[in-house]
Amino acid sequence: MARSEQHSHGSHDHASATTNRSRLGWAIAIVATVLIVEIVGAVATGSLALLADAGHMASDLIGLIVALVATIVAARPATERHSFGFQRVEVFAALFNGLLLIGVAAFVAIEGVSRLITPDDVQIPPVPLLVVAAIGLIANFAALMLLRGGASSSLNMRGAYLEVFGDLLGSATVIVASLVILFTGFAPADAIASLVIAAMIIPRAVSLLRDVIRVLLQQTPVETDVAEIRSHILAEEGVVDVHDVHVWAVTTGKNIFSAHVVVEPAVFERGDSGRLLDRLSMCLSAHFDVRHSTFQIEPAEHAQHEEHLHP
Repeated sequence: MARSEQHSHGSHDHASATTNRSRLGWAIAIVATVLIVEIVGAVATGSLALLADAGHMASDLIGLIVALVATIVAARPATERHSFGFQRVEVFAALFNGLLLIGVAAFVAIEGVSRLITPDDVQIPPVPLLVVAAIGLIANFAALMLLRGGASSSLNMRGAYLEVFGDLLGSATVIVASLVILFTGFAPADAIASLVIAAMIIPRAVSLLRDVIRVLLQQTPVETDVAEIRSHILAEEGVVDVHDVHVWAVTTGKNIFSAHVVVEPAVFERGDSGRLLDRLSMCLSAHFDVRHSTFQIEPAEHAQHEEHLHP
């Protein structure tokens, strides 16, 4: 029996984590500044839409801080008790962010409906509302561009990216509401805008939580075709069968693979098991972006014995 393990390049992962921390740091600074501006603007204008966007932004600020802490913890090296390291902390951070987004959406929706059902006499000055929302739009766009680079490689960074993207849409919605009030005097546009913001938050939160659950349940990554992996392994010279195939992810982009590979007796007779392991590992790394692979090479009689032990 022989085993082979392939590890990701530590220097590349470290550089990526450092870059993500820097992106998150700048995004936090931008969002915190805009949050203060929006809170002041909401108090000054009495705008529920602006207050909703500020509340959304406050939750996102907390989420970004959690995401930053997660990247720091995830960068810690593996230990005997944590053999895969702490990378899954990023997944739990994304879970927190998703639940936080849903909570904010529920609060905003309740407040928006309440104001539509029982409208008050608050007069919302559209020009200050427009100015504050425009500042938020520009700042959120800058933060979004900062986070975009890491959104495809980390579930945690994707959660942060979606939060800021939601802020961007929220600011755009407030701008539309302020223009409606400015040109038509239709005050309920503010409450309607808050409901639109809530409606935009929910799908993104659900999508993020779906990805988190997929990782926590150790489901096969969406982009991975197990049947295709099997065919690649079976195509290697000397391989006659493959079974007990498992593919899962520690976190986004960190796929793990294990399998039992049945080979011809000649592979052992020639002493080629080591070279076969190298070819299999290189195949998975090159074609399926598997960061860590483990193969158990076994003769046919051992495979039959395993079938007896594990029906």
